[in-house]
Amino acid sequence: MNRSLNQRLDAGIQGFKRDGVYKRLNYLDGPQAPRVTMDGRGEVIILSSNNYLGLSAEPEVVEAGKAALDRFGAGTASVRFICGTFTVHRDLERACARLVGTEASLSFVSCWNANEALPATILGPDDIILSDQLNHASIIDAIRLAKSIAKCDAVVYDHGNLDDLKAKLEAARDRKIKLVITDGVFSMEGAIANLPGLAELCRAHDALLMVDDSHATGVLGSHGRGTAEHFGMLGEVDIITSTLGKALGGAAGGFVAASATVCDYLTQRARPQLFSNALPPTVAASALASVEFLERHPERVAQLMASTRYFREGLQSLGFSPLPGETPIIPVILGDTAKAIQMSDMLLDAGVFVTGFGYPVVPKGEARVRCQISAAHTKEDLDQALDAFQRVGQRLDVI
Repeated sequence: MNRSLNQRLDAGIQGFKRDGVYKRLNYLDGPQAPRVTMDGRGEVIILSSNNYLGLSAEPEVVEAGKAALDRFGAGTASVRFICGTFTVHRDLERACARLVGTEASLSFVSCWNANEALPATILGPDDIILSDQLNHASIIDAIRLAKSIAKCDAVVYDHGNLDDLKAKLEAARDRKIKLVITDGVFSMEGAIANLPGLAELCRAHDALLMVDDSHATGVLGSHGRGTAEHFGMLGEVDIITSTLGKALGGAAGGFVAASATVCDYLTQRARPQLFSNALPPTVAASALASVEFLERHPERVAQLMASTRYFREGLQSLGFSPLPGETPIIPVILGDTAKAIQMSDMLLDAGVFVTGFGYPVVPKGEARVRCQISAAHTKEDLDQALDAFQRVGQRLDVI
């Protein structure tokens, strides 16, 4: 390895450690669940997982993956159009489209790949992207890629500011395709996008609306069908991207859900689809089982929301001021990155695994500990976590 590069990177790593922002990996010896065994720490409560519905360890989801391993083997061996597409991928894509209320869907190895594929493939030099200021990093990188490959333009509108978006849409009136992109639920805030307002603006300005629903699929709406169901707008969003790696089993994968024409065109031209193996069939089968489980058990979504309210109110009663909201993402703002990481370290010492986030993941001065609730958490789990928050918060003079 080049000596100069190693020296540069090592200096950066030492700086991370000096500033208290170095990220240490914690190793789990068991499935993702409300309580797990962590190397060197024994049993801890997980309060930092995207396993919103508790499906990662759901027996029928796990068994579906095992059965697919026996039926289809370990991997796909090549890309889909070269060596064939497994029937489980077709079944999964039909289920994903059915779940989020679109005509069709196309699966990818991750939602990052799905986001990366969409704009760069369907847009051209006469088009423009309008992106929310707080959109996920995968969307930011997707826009950079689209500007490079498709030669389209892009602008950022102020977070959730419909007036600013309106002004930018009016300024882009001469563009052939105008693509507005937003997260459905903003992962660091837990805030829900104003989907009715966005859809109205898009209709008025002949723009397409794309929603990354990764933190809403399986979470929002009475049946967990996402932001569109939450607002009574199923079938009214042009393009939805989402993940199979959070509420839907927590394994891996993502998808684009849209018209059959969009999905077919992505099949023909999207580089992450053309030049990368498909999801391993065992993962696709587990994800399919998760969608089908959710369709049969909407009460799991109701349990998630009840536990979310209980934990949020518990934090407030202790004197914390979590960001307002109704999603299972509950951020506790601390301001300083080092303090957020110190608090997460102290909580882990107290048996609660919850992650501290600082710049550049969140803006400077807005470092936080982000709690994430699962439908699988019991009242005992949540009460034990609240007790740890109280003890650590008092030691840090946060409450």
